[in-house]
Amino acid sequence: MSRRAEALAARVEEGAAGLAAFAEGLSDGEWATATSRTDRRTLGQIVNHVALVYPVEIDLARAIATGNPVTDVTWEVVAQLNAGHASEYADVTKAEALELLRVNSSQAAAAVRAFSDEELDRAAPFSLSFGAPVTAQFVVEDHAVRHSWHHLARIRRALGR
Repeated sequence: MSRRAEALAARVEEGAAGLAAFAEGLSDGEWATATSRTDRRTLGQIVNHVALVYPVEIDLARAIATGNPVTDVTWEVVAQLNAGHASEYADVTKAEALELLRVNSSQAAAAVRAFSDEELDRAAPFSLSFGAPVTAQFVVEDHAVRHSWHHLARIRRALGR
């Protein structure tokens, strides 16, 4: 196993664990709080959203790792996916979301551990980065790693913590 891949996987796990630990302490009222005036998803929907997209984020990194350009995933597609998740999981329970977060982040970390250094270094055009040729490591870091940290910060901000 690549030491770099192990370090990236540990960061995936660290971010998910931090989000889960914070979410576990949310009251029912906080769980149902909207994140902002512009993003009306509840904090619970956001936790569930992070869990739901780990497989997608890993699939994108795998595509880049094999040298295949990703051209069909745009920010508009992401917005549609997010809206669909918000609608489908409007009443997600804390237990459901936290279990999905645990399972999907664990599977994502295992997938990251399977990357070789050569795969992590491979670059291909990536539509979410405006077609720039980015490495698979960048995709892992910017999506599977960063995503939980990003949303935890937004949740904290929504609660004034």
